[in-house]
Amino acid sequence: MTEEPYRWLEAISNRREYVTEQLKSGSPVFAASLADGILLLGVGSGQSKVFELHDREAMAALGHPADIEKLRQAAVDAAHVESFTRAAEDVTLRRLVSFNLSARVKQEFEQLFTAPFLTEILFAELGNSRAEDVLVALHFDGGFQFLSDGVGAVAPDGERAAEAQAWLVAHKLSEQPRKEAGMLMLRAWWRLTTKRSFGDDIPVEEITAGVQKALEGKTLEIGWLKRDHDRAARYEELAVDSL
Repeated sequence: MTEEPYRWLEAISNRREYVTEQLKSGSPVFAASLADGILLLGVGSGQSKVFELHDREAMAALGHPADIEKLRQAAVDAAHVESFTRAAEDVTLRRLVSFNLSARVKQEFEQLFTAPFLTEILFAELGNSRAEDVLVALHFDGGFQFLSDGVGAVAPDGERAAEAQAWLVAHKLSEQPRKEAGMLMLRAWWRLTTKRSFGDDIPVEEITAGVQKALEGKTLEIGWLKRDHDRAARYEELAVDSL
């Protein structure tokens, strides 16, 4: 009996290694709180990575498409129940993630005889001002982080995602116009996917050429939560040429 807790911990460790291995080829996603809205960006191979959730909420994700869809649908259902039983203004990421999605993901991860969710997700909620915007990263083990710098990056390697986030903050991403912000995200995506260091001083021309080459055969998705809008639903899909 005394060995059971240790076996469980070992099983959880093995499970974590398994999920990490399954996610290692995932394409990073980004979100940024800008003056006139929240920009979400993802690059995939035909499967969707950026989604609308509710009037002011959206998400970007990497991982297994079926698991992303399960959690997207769970988020949509929870948001609509909250909106129906209370009011649309009461739908918040703090409630959706803290009391609903995180618990579900954590349970699936720790139940050793069920399949864990193979996903890393970045959620965004539009506020009346940039200071009121909310970005949350939800991890495959149910852990989550509220991101305070107005910039979010999710990648298969958590340490590299943190480096990308710090690099984008250092480049004042949140203070950039939408087009320039999108280009900075793509440059960070290129560094992550090509395993280039964020400490390297690479010429802009080389990065631009590298991004263009890396995007060949890929699908670039851009989501936009517009702050100043005449309708309740603030989400828009942007064309690639908007960048």
